Amino acid sequence: MSDSKTSYHQIVKTTSLFGGVQFLTIIIAVIRTKLIAVFIGPAGMGIIALLNSAIGVISGLSGLGLETSGIKHISADYKNENLNTVSATVSVVKIVALLTGILGTLLTMIFSSWLSIITFGNSDQMYAFVFLSITLLFKQLTTGELAVLQGLRKMRFLAKANLYGNIFGLLLSIPLYYFYGIDAIVPTIIVTSLSALLYSFYYSGKVEIERKSITKIQLMTDAKRIFTLGFMLTLSSSLTLLTTYLIQIYVGKVGNLEQVGFYNAGFILLNSYVGVIFTVMSTDYFPRLASISDQNEKVRTSVIQQSFISILIITPVIILFLTLIPLIVKIVFTPQFAAIIPMVCFGILAMLFRAVSWSMGYILIAKGDSNMFLKTAVGFNAISLLLNVLGYYFYGLEGLGFSFLVYYMIHFFGLKIITFKRYNFFFDSDFYKIYLICILMCMATFLFRYIPNPILKYCLMSVMVVLSIAFVVFQMNKKMELKGLFNAVIKRKND
Repeated sequence: MSDSKTSYHQIVKTTSLFGGVQFLTIIIAVIRTKLIAVFIGPAGMGIIALLNSAIGVISGLSGLGLETSGIKHISADYKNENLNTVSATVSVVKIVALLTGILGTLLTMIFSSWLSIITFGNSDQMYAFVFLSITLLFKQLTTGELAVLQGLRKMRFLAKANLYGNIFGLLLSIPLYYFYGIDAIVPTIIVTSLSALLYSFYYSGKVEIERKSITKIQLMTDAKRIFTLGFMLTLSSSLTLLTTYLIQIYVGKVGNLEQVGFYNAGFILLNSYVGVIFTVMSTDYFPRLASISDQNEKVRTSVIQQSFISILIITPVIILFLTLIPLIVKIVFTPQFAAIIPMVCFGILAMLFRAVSWSMGYILIAKGDSNMFLKTAVGFNAISLLLNVLGYYFYGLEGLGFSFLVYYMIHFFGLKIITFKRYNFFFDSDFYKIYLICILMCMATFLFRYIPNPILKYCLMSVMVVLSIAFVVFQMNKKMELKGLFNAVIKRKND
């Protein structure tokens, strides 16, 4: 089998493994979201969104990008599958996770009154932030344990930790929301974060890494490596969280809490349910890219392969989503949330551009190009904030979906120029041909939504679903001989 086919097989197998678990995680998230929508409504969802955004900003500032910088350094130091080569790095990552978690908790407690005033316009939610401060410690400790699993590419343990943490968190949140309604928001967030922490500890403990004593000099040296990249990642992630936070505040001021709830609900569908595809693929993609970051030709090959798989997976998902969006909104939320449909339909088209720009964006992180990464973060977040404000001001919720689409088109072309000039990265013509077909199929399905005759509309959209799936299977089979891959999987299971 050629190296190219082997690489494609590895991408698909890893995506299938983690994707299956993430599918169950999405089902759990759908149930949780449904409970929130039924028991506390759009206004309650708006409160949750604002609390999580505020906590997220503090977490992003204090976390020092550990979830990415830790993975990068563990992956780079992990040689020949020998755990002894990475034991010191793992210890440092866990120490950094503890210290940054404590820092985040203290910052939230100290600024709890300010956070409440900035977020809600008064200090009524000050104690909510005080109680939620402990979740920053839980979250950062969880991040450290999962970074170890991902950096070592222990994908089964990583998948189980995520799955069981979510299941247990859901089981505890159901009675809380049922009996206490909107008053259960803070306890539920705490319980969910604690559940994730416990399962991350359990599965990380299954990887037997010899503990070595670390001198202060070694600790400072290794921590500096993590902090150097982590500081830039922190600024970037904080800017993204801050942008989301400011948009939510703007929507709340111009509109109301219900509008914030609708905004958050729409982007739950886009980022949590559709965007989870990128999370699934990055689980193996980023550690793999980080291990070859000094070899430009291998990086280019890996990014093209990942982009190819990304657009083929996302295309039928987009088309199916556009076809079933009214039903999806009713199932995930309630009929009251039908107002988000136009926003989501524009936003889902952005995923085609996001799929490719996402693949390119990891080049900057894998290479540790901190300065350029920071510049792009500042520039792109400024553009995102401006577009969202203008979109909501002129066209309301639908304008937010359209601005999301325009932003990722700019993001795609911007990264294309940057990666070509700095790393001589470019896509070949075969990729663009397939990419164009995917874009045209998605655009056609989007336009079919405006056909007044419902029978004709859904017949044409159903045809597009079938065509997109057939096209994807055909293209994947050309690259990796799917029959051979399926036979290998079945044989392994029988053995």
